[in-house]
Amino acid sequence: MRIAFQRAVAGLALSLAAAAALAQSPPPAAEPLQPTPTFGERIEVRVVNVEVVVTDRQGNRVPGLAPADFHLKVDGKVVPIDYFTEVRGGDAIAPAAGEQTAVRGLPTLEPGSPVGTSYLVFVDDFFSLTARRDEVLRNLKDDLSRLGPDDRMAIVAYDGKRLDMLASWTNAQPALGRALTEAMRRPTFGLQRVAELNAFETGRRAGGGGLGGVTNNRRSDFTTQLDIEELSYSRHLAEQIEHSVQAAVSTMRGFASPPGRKVMLMLSGGWPYSPADFAVNNQNRPVLDRDVPTGETLLRPLDDTANLLGYTVYPVEVQGLRQPTTDASRQTPLPQNAIAVRDNEVRTSFLTVAEQTGGRALFAGLRGSPLAAVAEDTRSYYWIGFTPNFKRDDARHKVVVDVTKKGFKVRSREGYLDLSRHGEGAMMVESAMLFGNSPDSEKLPIQLGQTTGAGRREVEVPLTVAIPVSAITVVPLEGKFVSELELRVAALDRDGNRSDIPLVPFKLTFEKQPEAGKYIPYRTKLRLRKIQQHLTVVIFDPLSSKVLTAAADVNPK
Repeated sequence: MRIAFQRAVAGLALSLAAAAALAQSPPPAAEPLQPTPTFGERIEVRVVNVEVVVTDRQGNRVPGLAPADFHLKVDGKVVPIDYFTEVRGGDAIAPAAGEQTAVRGLPTLEPGSPVGTSYLVFVDDFFSLTARRDEVLRNLKDDLSRLGPDDRMAIVAYDGKRLDMLASWTNAQPALGRALTEAMRRPTFGLQRVAELNAFETGRRAGGGGLGGVTNNRRSDFTTQLDIEELSYSRHLAEQIEHSVQAAVSTMRGFASPPGRKVMLMLSGGWPYSPADFAVNNQNRPVLDRDVPTGETLLRPLDDTANLLGYTVYPVEVQGLRQPTTDASRQTPLPQNAIAVRDNEVRTSFLTVAEQTGGRALFAGLRGSPLAAVAEDTRSYYWIGFTPNFKRDDARHKVVVDVTKKGFKVRSREGYLDLSRHGEGAMMVESAMLFGNSPDSEKLPIQLGQTTGAGRREVEVPLTVAIPVSAITVVPLEGKFVSELELRVAALDRDGNRSDIPLVPFKLTFEKQPEAGKYIPYRTKLRLRKIQQHLTVVIFDPLSSKVLTAAADVNPK
């Protein structure tokens, strides 16, 4: 089975070498797992909750509405509202007689009880410039006093290769202040992104292109296809955006189930909505090249995960990849339309994420006090829940909330994802790969065999994991005992490139009921690119939802 890194950057091939057999002795000697941060939570969605903000024509919040004042539509069909609570000023409001509902999976809020907010801060160091990022982080630190007694915050940073948890959920302002100070000491890589953009533009000018990527060749103004340089740069940029989006997704996945209102503050230097249009930088030249994904594809995992887990996302502008730095080789200033195109590309991504998840994009003045702006926006809303008929088929469903009274404006998330077991498993591996093992997962002893060559650019690595009998579900079937499991393997190379995550179902068959305390050795062979790799192995038991994880490093040299 061939598993390729996205964009064919790297590859991992997996072949099953032998069926597992019941071990009559302790597990084989295993390489010790290195201690890793343990955070990450299982996705368990029984209802879909929608936070709804209602304002009048002047933008003022509208209080006192009842369930009968709302129409909830899913894929164009009206569905009943199973859960309804108004939160006003951070407190639950007593419902009218007959309006109280209780649905498993959503909190039962007593009238007058405070509704805390869980603020998950994601810092994208890969696209941000140090000075701009630190400005926002200082403002965030100054706003920590705005956290209420039932609020909490967690802070995660991403450098293009790995995620680092700087603070787990806490309400302690001193600890959060130290974490934000630590975040400001981290290097940023936004200047590298700007340097890549400048190098692309310099090459374009050397090849006859115009300033700022706006060509002087009239014919190219009408072509809808990318040339070689444009295609190469935009593909590379799309891969970088894809990795950053995956990091934000894993961050939410790692903090899936905090109490109260769930909010992500996403600090980023900006991800262009269309890398191809960003590269061309000419509003008069439409690009129809389909070889480079647009924001609809790149941002969809982020939108889907936020809506699945109930996170409202507030993108915070941290200036980064917006316009090139001053270049002494320029003879004339950068055209204003070139600046506008790239500004609009970044803003479109921010606005799209906010719109899809029910949040707001924080630009300019709002980023000067991000926590205050978000707290004000999330203190008063209507909490609506419904129970769809989950099919677990990875289908996306559109959600529309309307108010029956005229003159009001409604803001809410725009859909939800009916996540399949395969999709959930892939997200678990993604979280384990970047964050460390989930607290509710058991560790698998793991052993790597001798690495052997498998061609000029690949190596083959034998791998054995020892599966504890106590961690799997064994059922009688046709006179024997059977356990059906799922294997997933992912690789992260030293450059931050990640493999796809395949699902390999396999079955263990025993003549008699296996004894608790025993282990089952499971052997497989991996084919890897000849480069340093970090492996994550996950075995999932669909019957019990048990997760078993293992991790190991491979250095072919």
